[in-house]
Amino acid sequence: MPPYETFKQQVQRNIVALISVFIAVSSLSYNTWRNEKSEHNRNQRQASFEVLLKLGELRELVYHLEYDRAVIERSAERTGWVTVFVVRDLASVLEDPVPAAAESLYGVWNDRSAGLAARNGKGELVGTSRHAIEAEIDHLRDITLEMLQGLE
Repeated sequence: MPPYETFKQQVQRNIVALISVFIAVSSLSYNTWRNEKSEHNRNQRQASFEVLLKLGELRELVYHLEYDRAVIERSAERTGWVTVFVVRDLASVLEDPVPAAAESLYGVWNDRSAGLAARNGKGELVGTSRHAIEAEIDHLRDITLEMLQGLE
């Protein structure tokens, strides 16, 4: 018998150790992947819940600005801007198409927030600003909920 073993003999003699190393590396790889995926989903959920809460606050501000304009000072409109900025920032870390919808809400708020309390000579509401803003809020809310439901 030669003083050295062939590769096949070494593999046969150490098969249990080789299988153990393979299983250990596979398990470690899977565990790392699963932890990363879990963390990603946790972050998506947390940001989504925050977006949904801020959208609720924004809807409340829209109603106050539309119907209680005489009571509410301009600070409510500034609060609306803050809320829109927070929603846009939070949505930027979420999966597509949520960031695009948040940008759309920002654009509609920018264009329409000043007209929330537009009234005619009889004091009746005449603007469609609330409807446009609410449509964007509803759209962003719907796609955020869809994204949440799609998480593993």
